[in-house]
Amino acid sequence: MALDPAIEVMDKRFYRLVIGNAHIDRLWTGGRWTEGPVYVPASRSLVFSDIPNDRTLRYCELTDSVHVFEQPARNQNGHCLDLEGRVVSCEHRGRAVSRIGHDGRREVLADAHQGHRLNSPNDVVVKSDGSIWFTDPTYGIDSDYEGDAALSEQSGSHVYRIGTPGAPGQRGDITAVVTDMVRPNGLAFSPDESVLYVCDTGISHLGKNCPPDLRSYRLSPDGHSIAGEGSVVATCTEGVFDGFRVDDEGNIWASAGDGVHCLAPDGTLLGKIRIPEVVANVEFGGLKRNRLYICGTTSLYAMYVNARAATRPVPGV
Repeated sequence: MALDPAIEVMDKRFYRLVIGNAHIDRLWTGGRWTEGPVYVPASRSLVFSDIPNDRTLRYCELTDSVHVFEQPARNQNGHCLDLEGRVVSCEHRGRAVSRIGHDGRREVLADAHQGHRLNSPNDVVVKSDGSIWFTDPTYGIDSDYEGDAALSEQSGSHVYRIGTPGAPGQRGDITAVVTDMVRPNGLAFSPDESVLYVCDTGISHLGKNCPPDLRSYRLSPDGHSIAGEGSVVATCTEGVFDGFRVDDEGNIWASAGDGVHCLAPDGTLLGKIRIPEVVANVEFGGLKRNRLYICGTTSLYAMYVNARAATRPVPGV
């Protein structure tokens, strides 16, 4: 099978996940630090962030074009869709998790915990019960480059869960669910939502005293909290793991310093898709959810793979 030269196979299982004659497409360039991609099926588009330029952008698959989606954008980083298809955003400068309603209005879902402002929400995922889980490191308040420099008001950088809101406009309860990481960053659930994966990029603050690990946390029976301590799934061999996605077989497609690393559920490095820039995040898109969108430092890339995005389980089934 003729593979794109950018594909590097470490384990023969990776051959089944890549496609011969499928190549990397560079779709757009002009960013400073692209991040937070989310695919919006209803509009056949990808929304992603350009954090230092304080804008979100939208790539349209139908026209192969990119235009500004929102600017200023409160230095948004990660995005996802809730159960109704609304865009949920992590705001560095806003120090909040917000949502754009179907009427186009912004609604703040979380901006504080126990009476103190959040640090700078970074990445976010929605569970099948409607709860919203997000990471809150300090990157947006460490300097003025990706937000507004400020002192942290929290005891550390944690992973939080926003419970399902009740009446319209009513916020759900906010609970710290993972508190043993230095700088939690990307996160995603396993296909059956029994495990939460989170990567720690605390090497940016502690150096070698904080390995760039991807950890797994088993959820409690009710799915609302973490049961016990996390365990290391893999340690990044080039740079750090940042944003990542899980496919329908449980493989983890993670950003890294040299491209995208594909990990088996047990952490085995199956292969890489090398990108000529540091990669911050990825997302599955396209009609069949088999097109891997890749946010490099300044550019948006894409490649068709023989894998699909994991779908949320149906509650109660």
